[in-house]
Amino acid sequence: MTLNDISKFIALILRHKPEVIGIQLDEHGWANVDELIAGINRQTTFNMQMLEKIVREDEKMRYSFNEDKTLIRANQGHSIPVDVGLAESVPPDILYHGTGEKYTASIDVQGLVPKSRLYVHLSRDTETAIKVGSRHGKAVIYEVLAGQMEQDGYRFYLSANGVWLTKHVPVKYLRKLL
Repeated sequence: MTLNDISKFIALILRHKPEVIGIQLDEHGWANVDELIAGINRQTTFNMQMLEKIVREDEKMRYSFNEDKTLIRANQGHSIPVDVGLAESVPPDILYHGTGEKYTASIDVQGLVPKSRLYVHLSRDTETAIKVGSRHGKAVIYEVLAGQMEQDGYRFYLSANGVWLTKHVPVKYLRKLL
């Protein structure tokens, strides 16, 4: 496995299925680093230096260590119920959501919903939204009226890696950008 493959495997473990390597996450999404390394080592050669490199160089900053690097967690994107201690934050007036063209019919009817995740992921800029949307085919970008949503009582959270999160974005707060 390449480091990129291992990074994707870690995302699977820390966001969705810790049981694939026989570990558990605590209620805040933290995994024991030694247990994570040992579990991955059952599949491929892996060590602390490789893990540190993945955490340090991940362009999306998906992972965080605790202070003494004995624990690690995904910053967001979980499908399993964890509380990563996100502080409620006031969003900018406009945020963006990138998706694939094939999902727009559903979004245009029900708005943005987290599907298998705990939150809808939003970005501060269109460049990031385009990158995200392109992973799902032809990218379509939605402008999210986050400031209006927040005034109307919706809660927003800012993850450690700068991704804005909310539980749902109703259709009335969306504008499809062409």
